[in-house]
Amino acid sequence: MSAASAEEFAGGEILRVRIERPPGNILDSEVTLRLTEVFASLAERREVKAVVLAGALQHFSYGASVQEHRVGEVEGMLARFHGLLRVVANSGVVVLSAVRGRCLGGGLELASFGHRVVSSPSAKFGQPEIALGVFAPIASLFLADRVGRGGADDLLLSGRTIGADEALKLGLVDELADDPEHAAIHWAEHNLLAHSASSLRFATRAARFEVMQRFEECIAGIEQLYLEELMKSHDANEGLSAFLAKRKPTWRNS
Repeated sequence: MSAASAEEFAGGEILRVRIERPPGNILDSEVTLRLTEVFASLAERREVKAVVLAGALQHFSYGASVQEHRVGEVEGMLARFHGLLRVVANSGVVVLSAVRGRCLGGGLELASFGHRVVSSPSAKFGQPEIALGVFAPIASLFLADRVGRGGADDLLLSGRTIGADEALKLGLVDELADDPEHAAIHWAEHNLLAHSASSLRFATRAARFEVMQRFEECIAGIEQLYLEELMKSHDANEGLSAFLAKRKPTWRNS
């Protein structure tokens, strides 16, 4: 099965992109690189105005591969994932995230990086990285843009999972719908198709200008904190190893 698929709607002006790594649609290196290719290709597809990003079958994504978080692999994992988000933002298209099931960790970082999040009423959201002894780099920078500093600190530091209703109240989700993909496509058809694709791309770049400036100014420091400090700690490596071994971690607080 392909790591991701793309399907056209509205004469090619709307593109639905599905993450295809069921059951959890883990954002491993293959999936990340495939998504990067899809979004990079939009530079040559000037008619595309919106991308509806979804997960195949029951879930949006459980997040990044825990195996790829380990020392020796984590450097490449972070570079690929942060490179994907840079390409998503620089594509200039409106990104609508359609969420079913679980949307966790890197999955939530990717979904919330879009311009609009449409969720099924039963979906679950969370940044559980802290339970593994690590943290979420992109969410640490940008989750507060959606839910405020207090809401972001709550999710990032507790690692708790919330339902769609709470996510809607926080501002993490913009709309609830039984069929979030259909609702996202409907929103794009009724709100975007009348506009110039070229002008929309300028408008999305302008709307995210400060965000991307902050991205470029801060991402290297966040990556350094993760790779040069966090990943040299006992507890980060213990948390990841414990998760993979399906056991409770033994923290040393160091």
